[in-house]
Amino acid sequence: MTRTTQPHEVVERALELSRADGCVVIADEGSSANLRWAGNSLTTNGVTRGRTLTVVALVDGAEGTASGVVSRAAVTADDLEPLVRAAEAAARDAGPAEDARPLVEGVPAAPDFTEAPAETSSAVFSAFAPALGEAFARARDGGRELYGFANHQVVSSYLGTSAGLRLRHDQPTGTLELNAKSPDRTRSAWAGRATRDFTDVDPAAMDAELARRLAWAQRRVELDAGRYETLLPPTAVADLLVYQQWSATARDAVEGRTVFSKPAGGTRLGEKLSPLPLTLRSDPHAAGLECAPFLLAHASGDDASVFDNGLPLEPTEWISEGRLSRLVTTRHTSKVTGMPVAPPTDNLILDGGGEQSLEEMVAGTRRGLLLTCLWYIREVDPATLLLTGLTRDGVYLVENGEVVGEVNNFRFNESPVDLLSRVTEAGCTEPTLPREWGDWFTRAAMPALRVPDFHMSSVSRGV
Repeated sequence: MTRTTQPHEVVERALELSRADGCVVIADEGSSANLRWAGNSLTTNGVTRGRTLTVVALVDGAEGTASGVVSRAAVTADDLEPLVRAAEAAARDAGPAEDARPLVEGVPAAPDFTEAPAETSSAVFSAFAPALGEAFARARDGGRELYGFANHQVVSSYLGTSAGLRLRHDQPTGTLELNAKSPDRTRSAWAGRATRDFTDVDPAAMDAELARRLAWAQRRVELDAGRYETLLPPTAVADLLVYQQWSATARDAVEGRTVFSKPAGGTRLGEKLSPLPLTLRSDPHAAGLECAPFLLAHASGDDASVFDNGLPLEPTEWISEGRLSRLVTTRHTSKVTGMPVAPPTDNLILDGGGEQSLEEMVAGTRRGLLLTCLWYIREVDPATLLLTGLTRDGVYLVENGEVVGEVNNFRFNESPVDLLSRVTEAGCTEPTLPREWGDWFTRAAMPALRVPDFHMSSVSRGV
């Protein structure tokens, strides 16, 4: 197998080589282009390509079906059969798979399954790069320094199974992170964007936004730890709710291990989590946030099963007008819990807020804090989903509708589920990039939220 061998051919050959009772093969063909800059100058750029092959072998036995999964990068022609045999050996060595189900059938084949993979290149930055250069010049003239990173990746995933599925999805993912710093490094501001193709990002607008924040930071106000009315921008809301969604598996809730479990048994399905009519949902066809319309599972867990590969994904409401309406299930955990099948989808949208922009919410604030983003988020207590983390790159004091200065950073202790119960205002929903989870989850749209008593548990001296 050479580099010119097409991914669909690799999938078909691996299926031909299989001696197992069932087989799933996923070929992920990826390419990426990136730019880095520091001190108002480009530093590096590059383009990479690669392929990863995942083989899932299924072996039937007297006690059930076992699964073995092996993934490898840069598989050559000589490596292909050993890879398939390794997956089969792993299946024979494993016990019966708890999540074993018949492989998915009846999904129409992708019409472009046999076509070459999609690719990105440095051309994706053809309009963005000159605009970035102009932003460098303005920043230099304004006495600030820009640092950052732009990355664009396209992954073409080819899924083939012994049950006859032949599916394919091309996933473009772009991220832009821009930091502005004062020359003495005492002031820092951050902005990030997610994009499919870099045609909808404006470096000049982002630089202007960061310049305004650096100007706010010229006045410094020291505050103690405590509870403050706080405006969480969409990026911070995304970081909290993405983590909440990762924790929303049905089986763990039924077994009493999560914030979605009832103390006396059962789950909190149907319970009102927020006084506001907020709807948290996923939709593989959401405009601008499109993702795979079928399940791609490279491993099994409580949130996904290799046996479910190819399962069609539908729009799903996880919270409906403030009430918990769905938890994540595989076909197996659906049977165990009695809940409808609800596989994870690679985007997350919070709707149901108002029409106000973040700037308008600031204007309506008597006294409170405006955050830029959250960082270093870690779980403290799964039973309440208590999280801790840090603010970063600018926390601002708002008085009588105006930002009057920058305050020190904080460590926070909050549960996103508890926050939803205390939110008093939500702004308009807009696409956003989670700052903490942007390496793993980029397709999000969130409103800003007003929390009357956000818990800043201690002061942090980070910038």
